[in-house]
Amino acid sequence: MSEKPPPAPVAAVAAGRPAREVWENEVGGRTFEVGSGADRCFVKWTPAASGISLADEAARMAWAVPFTPVPRVIGQGADQAGSWLVTAALPGQSAVMPRWQADPAAAVAAIGRGLRAMHDALPVRDCPFSWMAADRLAEACCRARQGLLDPADWHEEHQPLSTRRALDLVADIPPADRLVVCHGTTGPGGNAPCWTPTGSGPTRTGPATTGCSGISARNS
Repeated sequence: MSEKPPPAPVAAVAAGRPAREVWENEVGGRTFEVGSGADRCFVKWTPAASGISLADEAARMAWAVPFTPVPRVIGQGADQAGSWLVTAALPGQSAVMPRWQADPAAAVAAIGRGLRAMHDALPVRDCPFSWMAADRLAEACCRARQGLLDPADWHEEHQPLSTRRALDLVADIPPADRLVVCHGTTGPGGNAPCWTPTGSGPTRTGPATTGCSGISARNS
């Protein structure tokens, strides 16, 4: 984890309470556990240059509440430096806790069961959000016109491509085979579900990242 102090909005939410960084992603986003006991919460912060909208994530969390366990949104905001999202804590443990690092088979199986339950619960016909490839391409083209796409930020395999060539390649979108409500990155760390230990292994009590949840083709 970063040794840098928490961003100013995180410190403001903490208001003197302990703020422990629990995750940092590859685009500079950071997640903090704030406080303890009944007032314990989590603050996710992401830099403005990341292109990630935490307001979108908050909206998707609010939509998903009736259907699947998600954190309750307490607050959100943005400034020139970045945006932040404050959520209530869920019961359970992260899958990167030492107990589950020592038993990865149980953690991975629980992640799979949790994702299956989430996909079964979220109604495709009622989802107001899109993550269709054509919509994502349109957004990428818009960012390219604004000069916000830099190949230097891409995976090294794709860095030799020009922005125009990359957009041309991804424009070849396969036909949709089945529509689903997709989700954001799922892993054992800061964006992963929470787990409640049981006799047979961890049980999912929280969500995958909901920031890019929306209707999409299963094969895209």
